[in-house]
Amino acid sequence: MQYMIQPVATVSNSRKTIKDDHWGEIISTIELSENLHEESLKGLEDFSHIEIIFYFDQVSDEQIQYEARHPRNNQNYPKVGIFAQRGKNRPNKIGITMVELVEVKQRALIVKGLDAIDGTPIIDMKPVMKEFLPKGVIKQPAWSTDLMKAYWE
Repeated sequence: MQYMIQPVATVSNSRKTIKDDHWGEIISTIELSENLHEESLKGLEDFSHIEIIFYFDQVSDEQIQYEARHPRNNQNYPKVGIFAQRGKNRPNKIGITMVELVEVKQRALIVKGLDAIDGTPIIDMKPVMKEFLPKGVIKQPAWSTDLMKAYWE
């Protein structure tokens, strides 16, 4: 079974190439696709954060990871499958990130901390509601904490 998904928007920012770290201060403009009405953004200004679902369009099919590997090819990290990490080399090339909403414009959103490069297609956007956040303690292995130490700097 296959699905056809059309982008709802496109990212514009200063990141022109894929990098693993230092996404926290990146300011991005998310510009609505021409076929969408500006009223589709109405009400978003009442939220502090938005969940952005995007497509890693610059990842080639040859780069997709189907077997376990060391995250970032770092031998100090254990071999884990792609579904135990958030890498871009995923079978369906889908990324998802919660970002800070800075401003809502007529046909665009200004956001902070989106880890998608310039020109990335946006598949969907949703407001972050605390009722959808995890309940209780979040558990994760030490290697993932180490891997992420400079990601949002």
